[in-house]
Amino acid sequence: MGDERHEKIQQRAYEIWEREGGVHGDPERHWHQARAEIDRESALPLTADDALPETREIASADVLTVEELAARTGISDEQALELIDRLGSDRAAIEHAARGLKAKRRS
Repeated sequence: MGDERHEKIQQRAYEIWEREGGVHGDPERHWHQARAEIDRESALPLTADDALPETREIASADVLTVEELAARTGISDEQALELIDRLGSDRAAIEHAARGLKAKRRS
């Protein structure tokens, strides 16, 4: 396993442990969950347009999770949650708004 990937998984496992309250965690489960999340993210398309179905709508079961959106777009979890709550299942609108938030932070 590459050092960079190992560090990403380690960091994500720690974040999962923190989200779950940070007490008496299950490090092996956290590690496996983190590795699965990192692997899924690395398999995602490079651009939002590559991920859009032809209808530009996605089923509610396929809506981006807060963590995935935040990790892929560089916005905070809170911003990602707000966008998903506000925009629902319109992936194009969510991705566009996330890119706009990230651009604003750079300015």
